[in-house]
Amino acid sequence: MDTFNSVIKEYFGALTLDELNLLRSFFEEEKFSKNDFFSKSNGYCNRLSLVKSGLLRIYTLADGKEITQWISSSNYFVTDISGFFFNEPNRWTIQALTDVELLTLNKQNYSKLCNEFPKWNKVERNFMAKCFGVLENRVFSHLSMTAEQRYDQYFEQNKDLFNQVPLQYLASILGMTPETFSRIRKRKF
Repeated sequence: MDTFNSVIKEYFGALTLDELNLLRSFFEEEKFSKNDFFSKSNGYCNRLSLVKSGLLRIYTLADGKEITQWISSSNYFVTDISGFFFNEPNRWTIQALTDVELLTLNKQNYSKLCNEFPKWNKVERNFMAKCFGVLENRVFSHLSMTAEQRYDQYFEQNKDLFNQVPLQYLASILGMTPETFSRIRKRKF
């Protein structure tokens, strides 16, 4: 529960203990085995989840090529925004890379939460602003940094992933070919 509370405070802002307990009551434990799908592109995502343990890959196919958008690990949220918030077909496929434990807010509980927690609109706005900031930073790094600078920054922030995830996924997240990624990696080690 302490981890849930600290993650919620980080993403959603300051909440009282009673508010945190109320919020937690809407989340349910969920498990996925390696290779299970959390959601698939063109489907409809019906959950927003906090990763307790394990890794999920968020990717799509474009012109016959897989593009990895993100690897979600412990203490990160995962969903397909178009599917969950806007009831549009998912853009992304989300698949477990390892066994995964989640705390999940399903669509039905999300609707209840919106009605039963008056502060939710403000809290959700803080969450969306934080997500937008992360996205803005990623766009900025792709536009202003060299491939090597992006590699260095991502490595510093996600060292553990470099030993747990196929490197072509990391290359894709960084917007580079596996060959470029490998050349940079060889220079570093």
